[in-house]
Amino acid sequence: MSLWLLIVFSCQPVAEEDNPPQSPPAITTKSGVEMILIPAGSFIMGDANGPADAQPAHPLSISSFYMDKYEVTQGDYTKITGTNPSKLAGKDWQTYPVNGVDWLQAARYCNDRSRLEGLTPCYDEKTFHCNFEADGYRLPTEAEWEYAYRAGSTDSYYFGSNANGQLARYAWFKENSQRQPQPVGGKKSNTWGLHDMAGNVAEWCNDFYDTDYYQNSLARDPCGPPAGDKKVLRGGSWSDAADACSAAVRLSDLSGFGDTCLGNPAYGFRCVRKYFASEK
Repeated sequence: MSLWLLIVFSCQPVAEEDNPPQSPPAITTKSGVEMILIPAGSFIMGDANGPADAQPAHPLSISSFYMDKYEVTQGDYTKITGTNPSKLAGKDWQTYPVNGVDWLQAARYCNDRSRLEGLTPCYDEKTFHCNFEADGYRLPTEAEWEYAYRAGSTDSYYFGSNANGQLARYAWFKENSQRQPQPVGGKKSNTWGLHDMAGNVAEWCNDFYDTDYYQNSLARDPCGPPAGDKKVLRGGSWSDAADACSAAVRLSDLSGFGDTCLGNPAYGFRCVRKYFASEK
């Protein structure tokens, strides 16, 4: 285990800002990435009838935050970092989600994008501790991710209670992906305008993974266990069956090239940023 994984991580709950807009607007950042302002609110996280690590279902309150409208593309990743670690792409590779990235690469991208826009990076690049009060980019907490996925829905998927042929309208997964990720935004968005929250590439979250965390998490803006060996991935991917693309299914892997030395082509991410009332 690397030294930084042994360090105890912590975060403070984010205070609620003055009533941000309730109809999620879109913005375009200085680096040209579209983001959605996710409204503050409450929801039931988890699934009482789902996998053991998604129980118990419990109420949470989440502060408003910005989230990328699409998964980070190979074009955006290359523009920001000068490299493209992706294993799979098509002819118009810039529009495909970056894939084959580990958690550390995703966190470094967040810092690079922050610096490019003159924002304060969230991650300390020695410990990779996240400063949740910084104005730069970071990976979403697991609670933020599920809240954004659901977009007000209480069903297993953001479009209904089961896949039943509907998932193909919203996601690239094992049955329709042609064995690789597809260009972002090609499927219907959820209610809040977020595309590919299910399928395409599994998305890294900021949190360490803990099978029992739902029993102990904070009721407001939880930011994961203080330490752990693996990081959370959510949403399922192009290589997964329909049930892995549901709201409450939790995946996990090591933060550095977990499955193979070359990176897993099913892994990608999107960024979030703290909302400040002064941005109204």
